[in-house]
Amino acid sequence: MTALETNTAPQTASGEGAHTPEKEVRWAIPLSLLACVLLAFFDKISIAALFSDGHFQQAMGMDFDTTRLGILMSAFLLSYGFSSVLLSGLGDRIAPLRLLTGMMVVWCVLMVMMGFTHNYALMVTLRILLGVAEGPLFPLAFAIVRHSFPQHLQARATMLWLLGTPVGAAIGFPLSIWLLNTFGWQSTFFVMAILTVPVLILVRIGLRGIRLAAKPASAKASQTERRLARRELFVSPHFWLICIFNIAFLTYLWGINGWLPGYLIKGKGIHLEHAGWFASLPFIAMLLGEVVGAWLADRLDKRAAACFISMAGAAVGLTAVLHLNTPLTVIAAMSFSTFMWGTGAPNIFALLAKATHPGVSATAGGIFNGLGNFASALSPAVMGALIAFTHSMDSGLIFLAVMAAVGCVLLLPLLRRY
Repeated sequence: MTALETNTAPQTASGEGAHTPEKEVRWAIPLSLLACVLLAFFDKISIAALFSDGHFQQAMGMDFDTTRLGILMSAFLLSYGFSSVLLSGLGDRIAPLRLLTGMMVVWCVLMVMMGFTHNYALMVTLRILLGVAEGPLFPLAFAIVRHSFPQHLQARATMLWLLGTPVGAAIGFPLSIWLLNTFGWQSTFFVMAILTVPVLILVRIGLRGIRLAAKPASAKASQTERRLARRELFVSPHFWLICIFNIAFLTYLWGINGWLPGYLIKGKGIHLEHAGWFASLPFIAMLLGEVVGAWLADRLDKRAAACFISMAGAAVGLTAVLHLNTPLTVIAAMSFSTFMWGTGAPNIFALLAKATHPGVSATAGGIFNGLGNFASALSPAVMGALIAFTHSMDSGLIFLAVMAAVGCVLLLPLLRRY
């Protein structure tokens, strides 16, 4: 069977591929989602590469104002989280390929508009609209993988599309800085818009014929089952505990994505021409962490423990960074921190799948991802405000280390069951 053939494996009664034979799994599905997530992540973090650029600051009518710069990232994340919660249900109703196609077209248009923008308020508005347009992506990807892969392969399948996060950062930061230094800040937006075309073609091929569930025998019965599953979801303390943990988990991610280049330049004195590649190394480590974490956890099936160790290691790495000064040791400690964070990334989605009903996968994934991003959206702005108040770049990393420790505490009640 080829990679693009339809998955004809039998499904369980709940609609989740718990007994799908491994040889019939379509690995083209998570690979297509990887391309989509990669593009979306380019769009997310391209703004962070501009934080230290004087021409961009001048175009937006401001100087190096860390609070206002942080708001450019937080504005996106707030609307992204809001959209992920409220629009996640679209993934249970609209065909995945149709929904993704519409979303990607909107991303492309918004990136072009950002390239022509010379007004701070308008840039914030466009960032908000981009967040709304990208909100349903992760819930939809989670639901597609959950219904297309058996439990013992879900962490690895999830890892494949989640690699878009570290790969996007590892490639996106140096690419954006190169475009910035070579063609100017506007090119960082226009190139991301152009990249939408080949990615859209790949997604339309890889996700062709995908359905999240079989056609119900009765529309009324389907609605009743979904309503009961949602009620069970909303009263589950374990579901909400996982959602709160995800806030701490994503606070780390968006804090690092928003301020790592600026921290290396302003906080540790690494020159701009080196910062792009130095900034990419921790995200390469994050990528490796996701691969290792997915492979080990699929064999051990200890999802909560994997997430706990992940956040504990991330906190230890950040603490080490604060006490180091030479570029190589700083990058090494930061890379250890991001590697440990990466080991938990695919497992947190597998943990969510274990704790929730498959009939409301998109809804559960939307609430989980939306609340996490909505709350963690404040991370870049809070870090910017802390840096401005203390006049120290280290205060931002201290905030992330504390949030990682809080996340570890939240997982304690789940360690035995999951």
